[in-house]
Amino acid sequence: MTALGIKILQVNLGYRCNMQCRHCHIGAGPARTESMDKETVEAVIRVLRENDIGVVDITGGAPELNPHFRRLVEESGRYGRHVVVRTNLTIFFEPAMEYLPEFYRDCSVELTASFPYYVEADVDRVRGEGAFLKSVEALRRLNELGYGCGRPDLKLNLVYNPSGAFLAPAQQRLEEDYRRELGKRFRISFDNLYTFSNMPIGRFRDYLVRSGNFETYMRELSCAFNAETLDGLMCRHLISVGWDGALHDCDFNQMLGLGLRPDGPVHISGFDHSSLSGREITVGEHCFGCTAGQGST
Repeated sequence: MTALGIKILQVNLGYRCNMQCRHCHIGAGPARTESMDKETVEAVIRVLRENDIGVVDITGGAPELNPHFRRLVEESGRYGRHVVVRTNLTIFFEPAMEYLPEFYRDCSVELTASFPYYVEADVDRVRGEGAFLKSVEALRRLNELGYGCGRPDLKLNLVYNPSGAFLAPAQQRLEEDYRRELGKRFRISFDNLYTFSNMPIGRFRDYLVRSGNFETYMRELSCAFNAETLDGLMCRHLISVGWDGALHDCDFNQMLGLGLRPDGPVHISGFDHSSLSGREITVGEHCFGCTAGQGST
């Protein structure tokens, strides 16, 4: 399978996070120390300045905890790139992070926010006690600032992840449920809901092995393979930059230590748009997680 271009530069700023979610494929948490340094951030900014890449997708861990986060967001916007940040919402309540909602609004950042379900007990079981109510409060604040109200410059997307060893339900139906429940109970609105099956790597893989569900889950993923998802797969349209500057086909390959093929650039410092746009993609059994059912595009 080959790439179809580079529309998105996905940047992982590090594995440090204020949360330690059970389904996290990265294994992020407060004790992780991996963090992108200033030199690597500047290399990312240089790539954005010199190449026609329309979208910067910033992730972590909690990317906001990286000391160079603000500069990356601001410089990306200055060069006309559309910035998407993957946030866990609860980060807004950490010390010195109170500025984030207004900062996001002022920079017209699109937010893709983890919100595993609309039931408090289910969310807290996966993300930790109090996570649900903090997330609700964060979403309310974002709505007050204009997010999730249909404005194209202030998009707010929510992400659903299954809480166990099963695949995500139909996205459209679940989005309707989210809108109804969050609107009725909390007067919260949002733009889109994305449903992703949990990848069989990281903490979720450990859970599958401990519970004796690994082989069953992998069989379920492979049986749900949908060839119609192939053209839209993330890896075919983006390059993932690890916290250390190493290049990967996707964030999942990054977690597994699967770099790009050595016959081309393998680090952000040697980025070459032409050779990377049509590269051969490294795949493995975990890729069934992105091709199952509706896929993870």
